Amino acid sequence: MENQAHVAVENPYGLAALWNQGDIVARGTLILLLLMSFFSWYIMLTKLWDQRKLRQSAKIVEKQFWSAPSLKEGIERLKKGDEFRRIAEDGLRAASHHDGRLTDRIDLHEWITMSLQRSVEGVTNKLQGGLAFLATVGSTAPFVGLFGTVWGILNALIAIGVAGQASIDRVAGPVGEALIMTAIGLAVAVPAVLGYNWLLRRNKVLGDAVRNFAADLHAYLVSGARVPTGDEAQATAGGARPATAPAAAVRK
Repeated sequence: MENQAHVAVENPYGLAALWNQGDIVARGTLILLLLMSFFSWYIMLTKLWDQRKLRQSAKIVEKQFWSAPSLKEGIERLKKGDEFRRIAEDGLRAASHHDGRLTDRIDLHEWITMSLQRSVEGVTNKLQGGLAFLATVGSTAPFVGLFGTVWGILNALIAIGVAGQASIDRVAGPVGEALIMTAIGLAVAVPAVLGYNWLLRRNKVLGDAVRNFAADLHAYLVSGARVPTGDEAQATAGGARPATAPAAAVRK
């Protein structure tokens, strides 16, 4: 038997051919999808890093902040720039500066509540930053890819009509090449949707931790004691009371 030489046939269709043979609309669509993918991954990675830092801060707060002998010393135990430290500083500042002329008609309880609420909303807005972009990418990327596919098929059919040859190789190649846009659109949308849902669920857990911290801090600034939870509540019911601090000491 004669050895048949296998000649490697170079595929004339593919992503490189799509870029080289595409017009400005096809190239612009491909660039748009790549940018959407890049910013989606950038947002997901940066948000995961921010959530990781906030989760570590929550553990430090539970272990070190509430065990401090005073509120000021507890704040000093937290890192500068920490979100929990910022909330504690805003609460302490509100409790210490309630004697201004603009706040004479506002009760201390309401004044501290408004200050802590603004701080918590700032943290919540920071956590949610970029999620709207992920949702937008997840809902629009498939349609952007579909637009690129439709545009590629349209150009392919026009070229076939002008050439006057409608053989299978003339049709299947350009149409298959145009479908790459749809595949890219789905590859961009799926990670964005999964990342959006995952980050949203993690934000809910962290948001609850921030709000609980603000509620405990509010109770401490107003009454001089942290709201008992879990074991502390059981110990209080059994007769033991959590450590308290005079409310007047908060203003010092």
